Amino acid sequence: MKTLRKSILMLFVGTTMFSMTSCKSFKKLTKQEKGILIGAAGGAAAGGAIGSKSKNPAVYAIIGSAVGGVAGAVIGKYMDKQADELNKKLGSVAQVERIEEGIKVTMSSGILFGFDSHKLSETSKDNLSKLATILKDYKETNIVINGYTDNVGSDRYNKNLSVKRAKEVSDYMGQMGIDSKRFTVVGYGEEFPVADNETEQNRLKNRRVELAIMANDNLKNDAAKAGASTKK
Repeated sequence: MKTLRKSILMLFVGTTMFSMTSCKSFKKLTKQEKGILIGAAGGAAAGGAIGSKSKNPAVYAIIGSAVGGVAGAVIGKYMDKQADELNKKLGSVAQVERIEEGIKVTMSSGILFGFDSHKLSETSKDNLSKLATILKDYKETNIVINGYTDNVGSDRYNKNLSVKRAKEVSDYMGQMGIDSKRFTVVGYGEEFPVADNETEQNRLKNRRVELAIMANDNLKNDAAKAGASTKK
């Protein structure tokens, strides 16, 4: 088991470090962000409990950032409210999933971007504005934005394109008033597909942006205090 866990950790960290954007390299990440990304791999064993989704980087990050216990339950309630609002606001343009102590939001690049493009359409900006409105209300969270592509084109080209797509999303939401320090931007290219790339419909599914929304240090500290008070 230790060998398996170590292998998963090395694979995940290697992939993450290679995929990090040039504007925010691994060396420039805060200790908290490094903890989210590296600690996520340590939580890979727990990820097995939710099946094949555990292969997803956003899920790894969410599980790795969990604190558990009473504090985790407090954070969970915070995330429940946020997830409900996201579902109401985003409707059919995004898939919102509550996972452990976080939220995974998947926005199709068919909605966000045209083929081989990282420029946002006006419709996409409107949808991201709705997302930003909620993220602004729930300030005690950090957000990892993961970009993906289909397998058309070279690995290097797709890696760069996925970074540009994820960064385009973070830049736009920054313009909407969200503190850029809350974002970590990662591009995975054609890695981690959610469907095979044999048809255009499936390739569309793989051209996507995913967000992992997790508690920041302030929320974790407040949750720990709240948990401690309930035990007295």
